[in-house]
Amino acid sequence: MKEIIATTEGAPPVGPYSQAIRANGFIVVSGQIPIDPRTHELVDGDIEAQCDRALRNIIVILEAAGSSIDKVIRCVVYLQSMSDFARMNEVYATFFKNDPPARTTVAVAALPRDCLIEIEVTAIE
Repeated sequence: MKEIIATTEGAPPVGPYSQAIRANGFIVVSGQIPIDPRTHELVDGDIEAQCDRALRNIIVILEAAGSSIDKVIRCVVYLQSMSDFARMNEVYATFFKNDPPARTTVAVAALPRDCLIEIEVTAIE
C-alpha cells in the first residue's frame, strides 16, 4: 500500500506528482525546488537562499508524514552549476549536523523555473 502525503505548509507541486509517498516504512519526498509556500514563487537569492528554502520545504513535508529531517537516509541534490557545490554544502550541513544521510550530488543542464537547486530525499517513518 502507498499513501499520498500532501501539506499546504510546503510548496505545491509544479506538475502532476505528489509531494511525498509513504510506502513500506519509507517516506519518499519528490524533488523540492526553492518555492515559497506562501507566494508560490521562486525565492530570490543565491544558492544559499535557494538551498535553505528547498530544505525547509522538505522539512514540512516530512513532518506532515510524521517523520523528520533527522530520519532522512538518502538525499539527491541537483545543481544547475557545480560551482555552487561548496556554498550549497555549507547550508546543507546546517540541516544535517549529526549522522548525515547518504547523498548524491549532480549537475544538470536546467531545473524547473530556472532555479539553482532541487533536492529529493528518502526518510524512514
